[in-house]
Amino acid sequence: MTDSLPTPTSAIRGPALTFTGDPFQAGLEDTLVYESDAIVAFGGGLITHFGPAGHVQPQLPADLAITSYGPDALISAGFIDSHVHFPQTPMIAAFGEQLLDWLNRYTFPTERKFADKAFAASVADVFLRENLRNGITTSCVYGTVFPQSVDALFEAAERLGMRLAAGKVMMNRNAPPDLLDTTQSSYDDSLALIRKWHGRGRLMYAITPRFAPTSTQEQLDAAGQLWDAFPDVYMQTHLSETTREIEWVSELFPGHAGYLDVYDHSKLCRPRAVFGHCIHLTDDELHAMHCTGSAIAHCPTSNFFLGSGCFDLYRAMDHGRPVRVGLGTDLGAGTSFSIFETLNAAYTAAQTHGQALTAGHAFYLATRGTARAMYLEDKVGSIATGMEADLVVLDMKSTPIIDYRMKFAEDIHDALFIQMIMGDDRAVQATFINGICQHRRNAN
Repeated sequence: MTDSLPTPTSAIRGPALTFTGDPFQAGLEDTLVYESDAIVAFGGGLITHFGPAGHVQPQLPADLAITSYGPDALISAGFIDSHVHFPQTPMIAAFGEQLLDWLNRYTFPTERKFADKAFAASVADVFLRENLRNGITTSCVYGTVFPQSVDALFEAAERLGMRLAAGKVMMNRNAPPDLLDTTQSSYDDSLALIRKWHGRGRLMYAITPRFAPTSTQEQLDAAGQLWDAFPDVYMQTHLSETTREIEWVSELFPGHAGYLDVYDHSKLCRPRAVFGHCIHLTDDELHAMHCTGSAIAHCPTSNFFLGSGCFDLYRAMDHGRPVRVGLGTDLGAGTSFSIFETLNAAYTAAQTHGQALTAGHAFYLATRGTARAMYLEDKVGSIATGMEADLVVLDMKSTPIIDYRMKFAEDIHDALFIQMIMGDDRAVQATFINGICQHRRNAN
């Protein structure tokens, strides 16, 4: 503990898992930390102590309350979602179709309702509560074209003290007329939201052109200019989700080297750029993402649900030019808020490409890996002194069949794999935001 850390005001005890580095590059043995009996203490929203209980407890105030979760729990850094659409919460599990048809039939009609801020606020409350119920403590979120939808989300997140990035969708063509903005109005609305929300508490703004087909080159250029004016905000959009989409982009933006080049031309490839999906990138595009520090949001449940394709995680993580990759639920094309179900789909996607995604690598991806993709690894995604106290406490025996299967688990790696394949929201016992328990299973 350093002199700059606050005095601990509470603590939790149980088995704990965290990562000190990237196992895709340095290996699990050198990066995964597992303590069978640990204490995590926090105060002022920060972790003040972490380590084996026998070592940490004597350092704590004698009267400090320590909540023990027992040997069947697992304390982890909170899960992080790098790509999700909160306005699509009311339409999750809408009957498939493929991406472009699905947008027109389900997404756009649903998003019209978000012109009503009261409706947006009601959805934001459900969305954030479901995040907490699934152990998600940080998200990068799409709003709608209506700025009031983003206000509603930020207001709800602020009440909970959550770290969250979000933005107003910029969309000036190829969508229903009542959902279009203009180059100027999208710039002005986004500017006003940045000034109001970015850096307010734990909130962050993300400039959000929906995807290239719904923006003119002029609007994408304006997004790049806005980012120049506020270089510490985020930019989020979609990239190479389907082959049909790629063909459409080539028709709309002739003369570009490819889909990514459309964004790069507008200076939208740089650190804190988060591109959703990226299933069909060329080798040159992957190299460009590596060089620019851009990140990919891997959204496997959505990709399978819409039949978009299968992202090759290990190709993106190639040692010669690794790209930052985070995990995304991508609701509502994504089929679950559960990070376990998302990791299950990520495992299947890797298997499709002849790779076995270990549980250790998967849990890294859901925590520190996605924090790194969002340039937040110095704040969230790990359990360490000085980090923000965003934590999830898991029940490793959350259902009868998982309880039975865990009797045969040989080590922590086996136990983690059982969770990522069989687990769901029932595994989340508690979710801590900034050191405050904002969700407790069966509390109501």
